[in-house]
Amino acid sequence: MIKKFKDNLLPLMLMILIPLTNIFYGLLNNSTRGVYSLVTDLDKAIPFSKVFIIPYMLWYPFIVLTLVYFCFYYKDAYYKTLSTLVLGMILCYGVYFFFQTTVPRPELIDEDILTKVVRIVYNSDNPYNCFPSIHVLTSYAMIIGMRKSGSNNQKVKNAISATAWIVILSTLLVKQHVILDVVFGVMFAKLTYKIIEKLKIERCMLWIKKPSWWWTMKRKLET
Repeated sequence: MIKKFKDNLLPLMLMILIPLTNIFYGLLNNSTRGVYSLVTDLDKAIPFSKVFIIPYMLWYPFIVLTLVYFCFYYKDAYYKTLSTLVLGMILCYGVYFFFQTTVPRPELIDEDILTKVVRIVYNSDNPYNCFPSIHVLTSYAMIIGMRKSGSNNQKVKNAISATAWIVILSTLLVKQHVILDVVFGVMFAKLTYKIIEKLKIERCMLWIKKPSWWWTMKRKLET
């Protein structure tokens, strides 16, 4: 396992693009440009379930671990999926800038551990930047990436797909998103992945696959 990390260090470092891109999330997470509501009667009928804060929080390790898995075993899927995440997030930020939405949250009265975790999430994330859902976009991108990887490991496929859908469902049940946020999150993931495939983005990263290119260039510059 350690050897795999060493052999894939350069490609794995590309994941720094995710937190760098995420800087814009905080800058846009406000109502200064006006806000809209996409809440429907069906959304109002969906119950709040604090237990789903667990899969909602598991989104973070799920995305990272799935990308690491892709990097170790399916490089093309890794580059395409990572590129989908970054481009998809940028497209979402564009929507947030011009069409900011909000989702009403339930009043939290209980003091049990799950309610406290929900309260922490609510306090750390303003109720904006909702449409489309980045949680949904990135989770569904993992499903697409695994499907396109060429893997025959059905158990891993099922595990990634099931986890992604539970995370997606959790966004509705903890009242972080509404149905249209989810629908367009999936659509954005599909659209962005197709764009990345058309651009053949993995070809732009061939030097990452062959780190010897970098060392050869470095030696030439030093001579």
